[in-house]
This record gives sequence, structure tokens and C-alpha cells, in this order.
Amino acid sequence: MICFLCWTVIAIVPERTKNVSLIAHRRAGCVGNCPNPGGWPLLFGATRAYGKYMQVSTTYPQHARAILNLGLPLVGGHLAQIAIGVTDTVMLGWYSVEALAAVTLGSTYFFVLFIFGSGFAWAVMPMVASYAAKDDEIGLRRSTRMGLWLSFGFGLLAMPLMIWSEPILRLIGQGDGVARDAGAYLEIAAYGIVPALLVMVIKSYLAALERTQVVLWVTILAAVINAIANYALIFGNWGAPELGIRGAAVASIITQTVSLIGVVIYARVSLPEHALFQRLWKADWQMLLQVFLLGWPIGLTALAEVGLFAGSAVMMGWLGTVPLAAHGIALQLASITFMVHLGLSNVATIRAGNAHGRNDPVQMGRGGKMVTFMSLGFAAITIIIFLAAPEMLLSLFMQEDDPQRAGIMAIGVGLLAMAALFQLVDGAQVIALGLLRGVQDTKIPMIYAAVSYWGVGIPCSYLFGFVLGMEGIGVWLGLVVGLSVAAILLSQRFWSVTLRTLKDAQV
Repeated sequence: MICFLCWTVIAIVPERTKNVSLIAHRRAGCVGNCPNPGGWPLLFGATRAYGKYMQVSTTYPQHARAILNLGLPLVGGHLAQIAIGVTDTVMLGWYSVEALAAVTLGSTYFFVLFIFGSGFAWAVMPMVASYAAKDDEIGLRRSTRMGLWLSFGFGLLAMPLMIWSEPILRLIGQGDGVARDAGAYLEIAAYGIVPALLVMVIKSYLAALERTQVVLWVTILAAVINAIANYALIFGNWGAPELGIRGAAVASIITQTVSLIGVVIYARVSLPEHALFQRLWKADWQMLLQVFLLGWPIGLTALAEVGLFAGSAVMMGWLGTVPLAAHGIALQLASITFMVHLGLSNVATIRAGNAHGRNDPVQMGRGGKMVTFMSLGFAAITIIIFLAAPEMLLSLFMQEDDPQRAGIMAIGVGLLAMAALFQLVDGAQVIALGLLRGVQDTKIPMIYAAVSYWGVGIPCSYLFGFVLGMEGIGVWLGLVVGLSVAAILLSQRFWSVTLRTLKDAQV
């Protein structure tokens, strides 16, 4: 495993030699090896190619090509990340339905804490990008170090909530068996949250410096290692002990630790001039406060959406083990398709920010329309697949002879129909959120997210699922309503308020 890691790092490090003109490329607004000016920098009418701004009128086909060129690597990275969760779900589904239900609940609990703590890592990205544009290596180093400090501190605070999670899970209404097994998983998985958060910070640092290839390869490496460790430790293969749920937790820690080793080695070898880890122990309170103030709203915005799905998992747990297992499978399938929308949202953020910096709302609007259209087009394809072949998709996560297969299938088919319904609104809301972040409009969207997900989505899930007796279908219908409200509010905010204000300011 370590040899494979070292080989991967050695294979990636030569990227540094390919980007000899890194500073020039950064100023050109390129990612990785800068293409010619007719390539993706023209997205949202871009042109800052090779250090010059060029005012151009970009056609919709040019926007489409540019979005794909920039978006596909981002989507690939997100899919590699979600593959880790899918691997856990598939292998635990093969192991037992009870194990799948418990880890569905436990991993959701873990992810809620992780996503909130990731706000500090996400704050590092725009700060590092800004300092890099100014060639300010001191500011770049200071912000990354304090991002590591905050992430480390948050991880330490979150660990007790996982180590002693069983009584918390019982308190929110989970059954004894599910709470016990999920607690056993979290008791071990808790030790992985610190390396996981530190990996996020260093990935943000590398991505801001346009070292996106290494971020992708480290994520792929993590997915491969996770699959190997799961296969060995869950089932007891290759002479390893059969640990079941606990094996999945140990595999997660191994994956996160190896990922951390990988990104640290790359940062030290490829970017020694930043001296990122020298005197890491020294406090920088001014910068720590800056990262904190930027990071916590980002974390809360992400937490609002993740909390919606975590709340749905809790409610599905109230319905029993089989509904919770079906929910876990359907949610994994929906999460895979969502990664495409998330990658497109990243493109929207990057290129809307570029257009905003050039004060070019016309091309920003054109690019926004195209990226929204592409998201809706992919959603339409997903809807067809989810409605046409639900049994085939669900069967990927279960053994043929599983005694509870029929029950999971019956519930899962209905949940996938609901997942198909919210593909459109889920894609629309995340694209609108990406566009708003690109123009640095984040405070109002945070409020919209909280209202939509918690003020509308969660109450509707409870109303439809339990008061009206629709059970699992009703819980998911509440998700659809919450995401729909978010899509409407966020889209209206960008197209009718923010973009119009920018256009009016030009007149």
C-alpha cells in the first residue's frame, strides 16, 4: 500500500516540471497547463489569456465546450470521492442489511460533523488564490496553516460526539440495534475526522494553486485503498480478521490517513518554496480570525443542506431497518448523479467570478444560462434511467439471496421515483448557489438555504411521512419540496436581483 502511494506521488510530481511557467499561468487564469486563448478561458466570455484581458463575444456553443473542458475533471474528482461511500454501501449491503442500515446512519452522522468543519478548508481556497495572484507566499502560507489549525481543533471537538454517539442516536429515536451498531462504527471512525479535515485543507490549498491533477489522483487513490481495505476487513479476506461494521470504520481511517500522507508529501516535494509545514506550531491569531470569519458561514450553508438529508435518514430510521437500508441505497444513487451537478456548480463559481472581475454581466448571464441548461439536460437523462431501471440499480447493492431483498426493492423503487423528481430542482439550486458564490453573494443564500431546508424541507418530510402516513415516500417528498423552494429562491436571487444589479451598474 505504501509502495503504491509512493509510486503515485512520484508519478504526479513531474507535473511541476510541466508547469514551468506556473506564475504566468496563474496570472492567465488557467488551470494546469494553460490552453490556447481559444480554449476554456473564453467561458463566461473570458478573456484573461496569457496575462491579457480580451473582450470577446462568446457564443453558446463556445460556452458549452468551455464548460465541459473545465467541468469534466471537477466532476471526475467528485465522483472519485463519492465512490468511497458507494463502496461502503455496496460491501456492507453484501454483508448484511443490518450492517448497511447501521453504517448508513453512522456515516450520515459523521458527514454532518465533517461538512461543517470543512467550511474552514473551503475558506482557504479563495484566500490562497488571492494571495497567489499577488505572489504573496507569506499570506498564502499563513492562511493555509491557520486553516489546518482550525480544522484540527474542530476535529478534536467533534470526536467525543462520535465516540459517545450511541446515547445520542437513541435520544433521537433510533432503535436499539441500529443505535448500538452505528455507535460501534462511529466509536472507531471518530479517529478519522482529523486527518479527513486536514486533507480537505491541503486539497483546497493545492486546487487554489491550480494543482488540480494531484487532487484528482489522490482522491482516486483513496477510493482504491478504501475498496481494498473494506474487502479485507469487512469480510475477513486475505487473512484479515472479519470485523464487519468495525472493519468498515477501520478502512475509513486507513483511507484518510494514507490520503493525508499523499497530499503532505506532494506539497512538500512539489512546493518547497512555500515551507508550508515549517514552524506549523506557531500561532497566527490575526490570520486565524480571518479564516474563521470566512469559514463558518460557508460551513453553515453546507450544513443546512446536509442536515436536510441527515434528518431524512433519522426519520427513515424511525420506520425500521428495511426502509433505512432502502433509503441508504437510493441516496447513494442520487448522490452519484448529484456529483455532476456539483462539478458544474464549481465551474459556475469559477467562471462567474472571472466575469464578475471583468465587470461583464452580459457574458456572465450567457454562461449562467448554458451551465444551467446542461445541468437540466443531465437531470433529464437521470430521470429516465431512475424511472426505467430502478430494480437493476437497486440490485447492485444487495445479494440475490438476501431474505429482505424483496422488502428493500419494494420501498427502493418508490424512493428512486422521488429521487428522479428532485433531480431537476436539486441541480437547479446547486447551480444557482454556485453562480451566487462566484459574485461573492453568500450571506443571503445562507439564509435562503436554512429556511428552505430546515424551515420547509424537514417539516414537510415529517408531515408527509408520518402525519399523512406516506412513510418513506412522504419523507422523500419533503426533500423535493425543500429543494424546490431553495431552487426558486436562489435562482430568483441570481437572475432577478444580483445579475440585474450588475447590469444596471454598467449603464
